[in-house]
Amino acid sequence: MKIALVNYRYFVSGGPERYMFNIKEVLEKHGHIVAPFSIKHNKNVKSDYDSYFLDAIGTGNEVYNHEYPADLKTKIQVVGRMLYSFEAKRKFKHFLKEVQPDIVYILHFQNKLSCSIIDAAKEMNIPVVQRISDFGHICPNAHLYREKVGICESCTSKSLFQAVKHKCISNSYSHSALKVFSLAIMNINRVKDKVDGFVFPSSFTRNKYIANGFDVKKTFHIPTFFNAEQLAQSKEIRYGNFAVYVGRLEKEKGIETLINAFLKTNHKLKIIGFSNDSYETSLKNMAQGREDQIEFIGKLDFEEISHYLQECLFTVVPSEWFENFPNTVLESFAFKKAVLATNIGSLPEIVNEYNGFCFDYASSDSLREKINYMFSNKEEAQIKGENGFKDLSTSYSADYHYSQLISVFKRIKNN
Repeated sequence: MKIALVNYRYFVSGGPERYMFNIKEVLEKHGHIVAPFSIKHNKNVKSDYDSYFLDAIGTGNEVYNHEYPADLKTKIQVVGRMLYSFEAKRKFKHFLKEVQPDIVYILHFQNKLSCSIIDAAKEMNIPVVQRISDFGHICPNAHLYREKVGICESCTSKSLFQAVKHKCISNSYSHSALKVFSLAIMNINRVKDKVDGFVFPSSFTRNKYIANGFDVKKTFHIPTFFNAEQLAQSKEIRYGNFAVYVGRLEKEKGIETLINAFLKTNHKLKIIGFSNDSYETSLKNMAQGREDQIEFIGKLDFEEISHYLQECLFTVVPSEWFENFPNTVLESFAFKKAVLATNIGSLPEIVNEYNGFCFDYASSDSLREKINYMFSNKEEAQIKGENGFKDLSTSYSADYHYSQLISVFKRIKNN
């Protein structure tokens, strides 16, 4: 098959992009042709198709919206890409005419490409499959989470305008209204009807979408994969006297619960990640005077993160929003490390007493109990980590993911 692979970034900035490059490699390994379509950016990986990419927003150096220049031209460009971009539709249609793919596989399009690219594909009678990695089709901030409340489903139970009322995006009425308008346009444009199939890494997220009107026959649960063979052969695994957190430093990630759990122990924690605002400073203030115990490492690339995963005893995923199968769990398993995770969302699907523990939502006491147990039972922690590694060769293997995904592609293409 010839597959058009669409994502608004063509460089690694997080888990979705790691998946993008991994699935591209797997598909090509099985003889398929993969043609990427994205946005031009100075960090992009070189591609034979990058001449077709959409022009950069801003200077081509920015990654996040708050980094864009404040000039009028850029603002118009940002709004257009978020709502409905005729430029994106025109260029994507040109790309499709040149490439002639059998199917379009979309990862992320919201906010940077707009739903216009789906119209481009449908007008050319090319089937579209989208992989869903957040709640962006049903929630304006994509997280089903509100900072002062925690888990929030007001937009699905009442109306999208709850997001404006509560300033859910950037604590701003205008930014929230823009996101609501964008999602309203998607609904008016019947995106969920035009897309031929939706792939969900977790059954939890799939069920949330079905509960919010998505056709069960068009939804497919295919867990994320992680190819750990090369890591296992090349890395020496040790079990040190510290735990690791890897991820964004944001309120919904449960970092405050994590820090509070460790502050009442003598155990060590290394926090790897960064925040886009001043939240990181408040977290450091929480741990002030305990820098020998709780260390903020900062942002690292995966090769640098690997060093800490090699050496730690276990990792922690304390999320307080509905995570949709975070890559950090599989990365921990790849280094034969057990995981402690919150008992909400998709996390209990992945983490259990075989490969770690789940703890009570937002409970530093419950987490502390599991932390103390792991440090007091290091041999068992090691066994749980090895069990997690075994999971990678079965439920989360590249071969299993490929077989499930290509089956969906063929079924949709032949309908």
